[in-house]
Amino acid sequence: MVSVPSQEIFAKQPSDYRNQVLLPAVTARLAIEAAHPMSWYRLVGDKGEVLGIEKFGASAPYQRIYQEYGLTAENAVKKAQALVSR
Repeated sequence: MVSVPSQEIFAKQPSDYRNQVLLPAVTARLAIEAAHPMSWYRLVGDKGEVLGIEKFGASAPYQRIYQEYGLTAENAVKKAQALVSR
């Protein structure tokens, strides 16, 4: 598990450091974002997946929104298992 609170700062790091954090040999990557997931695709690569919210405008308590859009622990586990079983 890796936390990237600032993609901009991470991108400015030397490639050796970035490759230590995101090992190039590990292609089963799952990013989880409680917002639009577009910016994460460059970090997960072609074989990774991003779990995020691609819709805008819903109004409800966040628990309900997350459930409706599949941003749940159960869904994250399913996606991660599918990635590592490829």
